[in-house]
Parts: sequence; C-alpha cells; structure tokens
Amino acid sequence: MEQPFNISVSQNTLDSLAQKLAVATLPAPAPVTYTDSALDSEDWTYGVPRPTLERLLIHWRTSFLPRWQEHQAALNALPQFTRSIEVDGHGVFTAHYVHKQSTHNPKGAIPLLFLHGWPGHFNEVSKLLPFLTTPPANAGYPSFHVVAPSLPGFGFSSAPTKTGFAMAQYAEFAHKLMLSLGYNEYVVQGGDWGCFIAHRLAYLYGPKHVKAWHTNMPAGRQPTFTRHPLLYLQHAITPYSAKEKKAVQRMQQLRNEGRGYFAIQSTMPQTLSYALADSPVGLLAWIYEKLVKWTDAYEWGDDEVLTWISVYLFSTSGPETTLRIYYETVHQGNFDEFAKLWSPIPLGLSFFPCEFIDGPRTWARTMGNVVFESDHDKGGHFAAYEQPQALVDDLRQMFGKGGKAYGVVKGKDGY
Repeated sequence: MEQPFNISVSQNTLDSLAQKLAVATLPAPAPVTYTDSALDSEDWTYGVPRPTLERLLIHWRTSFLPRWQEHQAALNALPQFTRSIEVDGHGVFTAHYVHKQSTHNPKGAIPLLFLHGWPGHFNEVSKLLPFLTTPPANAGYPSFHVVAPSLPGFGFSSAPTKTGFAMAQYAEFAHKLMLSLGYNEYVVQGGDWGCFIAHRLAYLYGPKHVKAWHTNMPAGRQPTFTRHPLLYLQHAITPYSAKEKKAVQRMQQLRNEGRGYFAIQSTMPQTLSYALADSPVGLLAWIYEKLVKWTDAYEWGDDEVLTWISVYLFSTSGPETTLRIYYETVHQGNFDEFAKLWSPIPLGLSFFPCEFIDGPRTWARTMGNVVFESDHDKGGHFAAYEQPQALVDDLRQMFGKGGKAYGVVKGKDGY
C-alpha cells in the first residue's frame, strides 16, 4: 500500500547533531605546496583541505542547521512515497521513492526508472523532473512518468539485513517497484551503481518489461575476439581520439590515486562505518571529496553540499549501510559478470568529459545493443545534477520521434 512520505527530522536528532558539530575535532592541516611563492591553503593533494572543511563546519553550525526546516521543506517539495517491496530471500523492504507523473500527457507518457548510486541519492533526479514530466507545449518533446527510488540501504528505504544482497537483488527491488506502480513496461536511466543495476535489469527483465536503458557512465570492458569479434577488430585498427586518450588517462589516474575508497568499502565496510555513523564531520569529508573530485568544476554551494550530506546523515538506516553495496557486489562476482550479461534491448550512452569511468567508444559498445551515443563538452560523474539539460536532451533524442528507441513502450511513446 502506497503512503505519502515527508522527511521529518526530530528535534532530538537536530540537537544531537548540533552538539557533535560544536565539539568536532579537526586534524592538523596537511603539508602544503607553494605556487608562485604564495602559500596554497586550498591544496587538495592530501584530500579535503582543512580551511575548506572549517568553512563548511562553521556554516553548518551557524547557518545551515538553524535553517534546517527550510532545507527539509525544499526536499519535501518532491512528491515522495513509501510502499512495501519483497525481495526473494531477503524479506520485505520499505521502499522510498519519488514518483512524478506527467500532467502534460498522463496516458501516453513513457515510464522511466531513474537509479542513483554512491554517494548519490534520490534528490539527483530533482533537476530532471520539470524537463521530463512537463516539456514545453508544442516543442515536440516526449514526456515521461519518472520514478526515482532510494536504493535499499540508502535514503529513506530500509536496508538489507542479510548478506548476498547484490546486483540481482537491487534489480529485483527496482523492477517490483515499477510493477507495483502499474508500469509493466518501462525504460531505465542510471549512473554510477545505477548503471550496473540498469544493466542487470536489462538482462533479467528485458525485453518483456524493460524496453530500453540509458547510462551516463559508459563502463564498458575492452572487447575480446571471442565475445565481441567485430568490436575487437575495430578496436585493433582504430586509433584513439584525443577524448578517448584523456578518458584512459582519467581511468588510470583513478586506479592510482582515487580508488582507496573502493578498496575500503568493498573489503571492510563495517570498520569505516563507525566513523561515518558517529562523526558528521567525518561523513562530510568522506563524501565532499567525491562531490568535488568527480564533477567538472561544478560550483557547489555550501547549502547544496550540506543538504546532500543531510540525506545520508538523516537516512533511515544511517550512512553506513550505503557502503555495503560495494562489498556484496564484489564478493558476489558481479563485476566479472558485467561483460557476460548482454541484452538486445536498445541502449543509449552519454559521454561526459569528466566521468572517471570511461574509455574508448569500442569499449563502451560492449555494454549492450547501442543505438544512441552523445558526446558532451562539459560534465562529470553526477550528470543529472551537473548538466541536467544535456542529459534531458539525450533522453529526448533517444526516445523521441526519430530516435532509435522511439515507441519501445507499447502505447506510451511520450506524445
């Protein structure tokens, strides 16, 4: 049974947070570098600079937290609901989700499932909703009904309590949610973990239910002769473009300098959990680093950052349960399966220049039946939030009239 949902953080929780912020202990500043003989106090070589963290902490204590009701109301402007979803072998979950239907075209709009990842959350969809659900009249754009759940263990969905909750289970959760809303056929968009879950949805539930999918994280694998012979030959004879060379360099840099979080979260997430559950400043630093480093010079406002962190801090099961998706996915061997589980349903790829999981186009095309590709000059890992118009334009081209995925949902072509 669906229930309307509003975020409501208790005063006791807010008071406890205020006390922790008031007595927060910060580490000594990291060693700094010198540029043009001037001290660079915003050097990120060692991670989040202390001056930056101090500024955010002061803002949190003196401005953001006293105005929490305003920020909570802004989050609650999204139409949110909860309902029970059972996942085989893992019991019943409370599913929290945003569900915005098109008033422009209530009968013919395309059902679209939007999937976030880590350290993302349901609010990443907020900038897309006006474009997708209410396109300008007579503009010739398709309209969508949009569903954006909090993944189990994230936001205001309940968390798994048993081991083995990996890609197939996240996909089952999302699929059953769409069916419960009456969407027997639908399309999927996802980045980060949302890409991997969308991939599993396409394999498990397409083409009967999942009719097409799109991702802004083209996490393909290098083609092999046995699995993708044509792509293998194309890869062998085609020199990398300048963009592709940069993409390979970014991936290598991530492996060398930016993958520590993945190693921890996929091996000993419980150890890190104590710090994230107990220290709001520790949580802020852990996630803020990714928000800055994984975006394309996006100008984060302090209120934006702290609202983002608050979704984790005030979540139903706590920020620590979001880490387990790494452990379970790695230990279930889901990354090894990614290159093997191919689906024939249409796939769209959007390439943003600061997406760190990227590579040559021949790699990306191993992900599925690619019918749409789009290159962008700006944007990073959180494309829906950084460059919503660009992502919307891609979805409109892929699913609109003339697109290779036009009309994939029977009787709901968006017009």
